Amino acid sequence: MAVAIVAVLASCQTAPKANISDKVDSLSYTMGIAQTQGLKEYLVNRMGVDTTYMDSFIKGLLEGVKSGDDAKQTAYMSGVQIGQQVANQIIPGVSREAFGNDSTKVLDKDNFLAGFIAGTTGKDLKMEPAEAQATAQRLMEEFHKESLLVEFGDNKAAGEAFMDSIAKVPGVIKTESGLCYRIITEGKGDVPAKTDKVKVNYRGTLIDGTEFDSSYKRNDPTTFRANQVITGWTEALTMMPVGSKWELFIPQDLAYGDRNQGQIKPFSTLVFDVELLSIEK
Repeated sequence: MAVAIVAVLASCQTAPKANISDKVDSLSYTMGIAQTQGLKEYLVNRMGVDTTYMDSFIKGLLEGVKSGDDAKQTAYMSGVQIGQQVANQIIPGVSREAFGNDSTKVLDKDNFLAGFIAGTTGKDLKMEPAEAQATAQRLMEEFHKESLLVEFGDNKAAGEAFMDSIAKVPGVIKTESGLCYRIITEGKGDVPAKTDKVKVNYRGTLIDGTEFDSSYKRNDPTTFRANQVITGWTEALTMMPVGSKWELFIPQDLAYGDRNQGQIKPFSTLVFDVELLSIEK
């Protein structure tokens, strides 16, 4: 690699030629070669440089070195570098985060640059940075959810149909929030408050019966505060007397919503057998 770069340098009319006459010259030249170790891999893998255009890289390298203490040229070179990061990393990265796998959607480069330049210079700002950040975050969340709905919309629809059918089953109680539950064993103990620490055994499945977690299988009851779990669990626990065992049917908006939890895909309706063993004092 070092030989290749030296060869390219030699081919550039403005590139300096090696002229080694003493130890300082020798150190300078050998150190120059030594500093190229891993450079080509870095240019390709980290900066996205096409090695077909190494002569252009060398031209930019020479301009950058030549600028030295020239503040104006340094600012220009910094702008070039950041501009490349915007084009090759920031815009594609934010687009993937917002639009998921939808390759037809990408941030508009001109509008991005208009905002970027306004934010950098403080001129022609249509909103203050704090407001822009909040707006961008809200829109990112909206686009992210829309992209998930495209991918997991069938999962959401299946869960809604399941909850509609479960609510009609004799013995199943539906709360105002949409949580459904069936009492298997009626306990006689105290009912936890949201901030109480409780000890439970449980088994969790998807609506197709796929088991994703079970403290029974681990033979290890779990202890946590009643308000440190998904909303559907908190609601159920704060209605259950100690000693109860309930079957919970939790709609996606009371479970993990649009979050991807491995086996639990976005918008998943969940089913749990929950046994409240004790309130831990």
